[in-house]
Amino acid sequence: MERLLKTLAIIMLGSIINTILANNPKDEFPIIKTQAGTVRGLIEGEVEIFKGIPYAAPPIGEFRWRPPQPVKPWDGIFEANKYASNCAQGGWGAAAGTIQDGSSEDCLYLNLWRPVNIRPDAKLPVMVWIHGGAFVGGSGAGPVTSGEAFAKQGVILMTFNYRLGRLGHFAFPALTKEHPDEHKGSYAFMDMIAALQWVHDNIAAFGGDPGNVTIFGQSAGGVAVHSLLTIPDARGLFHKAISQSGGGRDGVLTGRPIRKVNGDALYPVSAEAIGVNFARKHGIEGTDEAALAKLRALSVEQIVAGGQENDGEGGLRIYSGPILDGKLVTETAESAYNAGRQAKVPLIIGSCSGEVGSAFVNLNDTKEALFSSFGELQEEAKSVYDPDGNKEFAEVVTKFNTDWVWAEPARFTARAFVGNQKPVYVYQFGYVPESMKNWMRYGAGHGAEIGFVFNNLTNRDGSPVANKDLELAKTMNAYWVNFAKTGNPNGEGLPDWPLYDTQKEEILDVELEGNAIAKPEPRKERLDVIEKAFKFRDRIQNRGGI
Repeated sequence: MERLLKTLAIIMLGSIINTILANNPKDEFPIIKTQAGTVRGLIEGEVEIFKGIPYAAPPIGEFRWRPPQPVKPWDGIFEANKYASNCAQGGWGAAAGTIQDGSSEDCLYLNLWRPVNIRPDAKLPVMVWIHGGAFVGGSGAGPVTSGEAFAKQGVILMTFNYRLGRLGHFAFPALTKEHPDEHKGSYAFMDMIAALQWVHDNIAAFGGDPGNVTIFGQSAGGVAVHSLLTIPDARGLFHKAISQSGGGRDGVLTGRPIRKVNGDALYPVSAEAIGVNFARKHGIEGTDEAALAKLRALSVEQIVAGGQENDGEGGLRIYSGPILDGKLVTETAESAYNAGRQAKVPLIIGSCSGEVGSAFVNLNDTKEALFSSFGELQEEAKSVYDPDGNKEFAEVVTKFNTDWVWAEPARFTARAFVGNQKPVYVYQFGYVPESMKNWMRYGAGHGAEIGFVFNNLTNRDGSPVANKDLELAKTMNAYWVNFAKTGNPNGEGLPDWPLYDTQKEEILDVELEGNAIAKPEPRKERLDVIEKAFKFRDRIQNRGGI
């Protein structure tokens, strides 16, 4: 009897200990030693998550408008269990004179998802997500772009923040002269390269393969992918690339000259001149070191200035966007692609079928005004965009914007990669769920594919996601995972996605009703007209940015 009681006591004690451990899981959380110090993450089901790991020092004070600085090493354990602040930004709910809640100038942090219990020598493929937001908003945190689905399929997923707006892209004469050995202009791109360098230096400790890194991004993130493909300092830090709605030609966030270039129809105002405009807006005269010191003394709220790109309606431009400085950004993607100077890596590229409807052509214009901008191609443009003359202007504008900014530049890029004998896969995402058909009248809108790629779907009204949508999300996520693993998106049970070539020009078309089908480019006639029309790009004006 005594022996039985002892046995029962041991069982009960074990149960109590297990309960204590369950309620205090920190002891079981993954601990990894990085070059800067030890980090402890979280476990959620089959996935280990590390949030808010610093990859560079805070870019504040004297380091505003400087390249990212090394992280100061720490002692003890860094608790990587919550997202850090987003990079300072206005808009999207920020009151006048403030920055968005949860954003800060101290923002250079990353997040990482990996499978549970992986071996240190697992050498898993790594994917690095570059968020969109016009280079003025967004972040590497959030439920839509969390990496659980990737991790469950044996991929390490990393997201990160990079400096935005005037903190991310800024030029000023005294700033150009300061620290002549340092890069100038697009500090956002410097942050991206620093994040990729962190992966190169640390990912093996997490079980990742620093020799198998795929960068992917959407909108401004897709533009950044093009830039990283052509920035010399980024070479060797990634091995595959995916650009989602990122364009590929000049004119849309692709590199404003740091100093004036005579005859530049796309960027007649230099980045330095825009910096001077911004200084004068705040009563700062001159372009010397004293003026720069006053700029650095402005509050972060004054720098962000609600995300304004112009000093009032019709005022002088006060935000440059990405900068072509000649040392970090040595040329635009279009220039590099035309010369075959891009990184020679496998590529996925594509866009949605009904991107932004009014960002690049004013909806107060008319069909006649739009078609007249095609010059000698006016009748040809009418024949492909409005053959019967009865389409709504909103539909014509949506298709034109989609083709001009995203679809034709993606085809141009794909052809450049084929010419360099590198595998490229082209897609069009056209699926519009039933819950979104009132919102997306003319095709899948800008960013519609993101939730499917990450296999993180929700409905706005909180209703259950349709099984059809869930199946398509599994398919899209699997394509991206396979590409990261092998450079080929195809796999067992997936619809065939043909390798792009300039003869057949086959793409993967995710149709309006959700079927993923390989077919010759269905927009060929429209894209051919756009290709011819690029010689008129100073007439068909860009009135916004992605």
